[in-house]
Amino acid sequence: MSHTTMSNQTLVTEFILWGFSEKSLHRILLFILFFSLYMVALCGNSLIMAVVTFSSRLHTPLYFFLANLAVLDVVCACTVIPKLLETLVAKGTGISYRACMTQMYFLTWSVAAELLLFTAMAYDRYVAICQPLHYSYMMSPMVCATLAGTTWGVSMFGAGVNTCMMLRLAFCGPNVLNHFICEIPPLLLLSCSSTFVNDVMTIIADIFFADVNFLLTMVSYGFIIETILKIRTMEGKRRAFSTCSSHLIVVTMYYSTVIYAYLSPNSSYSPEIGKVLAVLYSIVSPALNPLIYTFRNKDVKVALKKMVSLMIEKL
Repeated sequence: MSHTTMSNQTLVTEFILWGFSEKSLHRILLFILFFSLYMVALCGNSLIMAVVTFSSRLHTPLYFFLANLAVLDVVCACTVIPKLLETLVAKGTGISYRACMTQMYFLTWSVAAELLLFTAMAYDRYVAICQPLHYSYMMSPMVCATLAGTTWGVSMFGAGVNTCMMLRLAFCGPNVLNHFICEIPPLLLLSCSSTFVNDVMTIIADIFFADVNFLLTMVSYGFIIETILKIRTMEGKRRAFSTCSSHLIVVTMYYSTVIYAYLSPNSSYSPEIGKVLAVLYSIVSPALNPLIYTFRNKDVKVALKKMVSLMIEKL
């Protein structure tokens, strides 16, 4: 049963996730693609967590933040992909109201935390390149722990507020969600009560988490690029820019998709575009982050080889 009657009003107790294509061949190909990305995300991010934890050479602010990012990527991938794979196997898969709200909370939290973390990482790169003499003081373990703690705390609080706002809404009519996850914009379209406050809160959260942080990140990179251009040697310029280019690629892709997905008004919300954007920031991004950030990185490669050889020795 997907409905329950309560004080003469029918309330939805289950949503149907519509997912992707009707054609079984398309669904098989998508299943293979998303399952592969899931494995890459889990293995790549787990390797980052392990290598940063066990390699003392990587106990620096940059890798501390990358390990935090890896944890969030695993949370995001595990929140989204298992249910998505289920919808590809069985078209129109049901998800209970409670599970839907839980999934929405964890997705909103992990996305918001990543946005805040990108700002902390941009600040770290700014200090490293623009204020190198003050780096050890300005990025002390205490500062790093405070930045990480703030990232986790603020994002959890923000996701909690948005989830509580969603819980006060009534869902009494259609329960088919034209999406593969429980996400705020498509859920608001199904509510039979006024979503005005929710719309305002979603925009406020998006402006704070996405727009303000994107601006701060871009300001940091403005100073970084200005400093890099002043470096006299080409080798120095190349080295400084290589540490920042990967961050810029990830940040640009992530922000552009999240800002568009959450800031477009309900009237112009397109389920198909919403699905594509959600795939980019909740599936592709967790799989690509380890590859873009670390496996191009010499320090990480050295630490990985060391860790693998130690494991082989113990076997």
